[in-house]
Amino acid sequence: MGLNSAIEATLRRQRLLVSSGLAVIIALAWAYMFYLAGEMKSPEMGMEMGPPHMHVWGGVDFMLMFIMWTVMMVAMMTPSAAPMILLFAKVNQQRRQRQKPFLGTGIFLLGYLLVWTGFSAVVTLAQWGLHSSALLSPMMVSTSPVLAGTLLIAAGIFQFTPLKNACLVHCQSPLGFFMTKWREGIKGALIMGIRHGSYCLGCCWLLMLLLFVAGVMNLVWVAIITAVVLVEKIAPVGHWVSPLIGLIAFGWGTQMLFVFFF
Repeated sequence: MGLNSAIEATLRRQRLLVSSGLAVIIALAWAYMFYLAGEMKSPEMGMEMGPPHMHVWGGVDFMLMFIMWTVMMVAMMTPSAAPMILLFAKVNQQRRQRQKPFLGTGIFLLGYLLVWTGFSAVVTLAQWGLHSSALLSPMMVSTSPVLAGTLLIAAGIFQFTPLKNACLVHCQSPLGFFMTKWREGIKGALIMGIRHGSYCLGCCWLLMLLLFVAGVMNLVWVAIITAVVLVEKIAPVGHWVSPLIGLIAFGWGTQMLFVFFF
């Protein structure tokens, strides 16, 4: 009983430390997002940005947007990944009791976030193209009903595809993931983090593109999508939320295109 109690106490302490670390990361990411949103609303920033067709991106602009998207993905995706990360920490502690368990957990999280960092680079390039084509306002909102409607319809349809379902099932089953995908060591933690991040990316990438519809820096919109992803992955009713969101997005996009063309 003494040994078991000590192990349980260690696991509880580790869970608390990992949870606290994740909470700090999420809080810092959201704090940065609120800071950027406030800066964009300032008169100086508005004058500096100007109309989208008059302000040409430079290297610094691209890097700042890339950082913005990366931090935004950390803020939006880390909460829904928390159950997986906590379970990894627990399993890793049980399998490697005499070694440093936090290193493996950090590497797992790093692998997960590397996937979303890659997505951030791609979507920054996409934003650059949209900006150059004057399809985004200075506040990074779509100026084209066709673009916005198409994104909504595509996201709505994707919610019903086998790919969406397959990726979502992996995200909803942390224990099943580790039972079939477990790899030992630091390299194994990185590979598992990348693999889990890839499933999450496959599940949520079109939802992230909907940020262009209502505003990349519209924090209410950001929070709504974050909540949708979180409910989809960890709530008991998650399997009902996905098709519901699909219907809403498809209907909204169809209505936008209908109004524009007719």
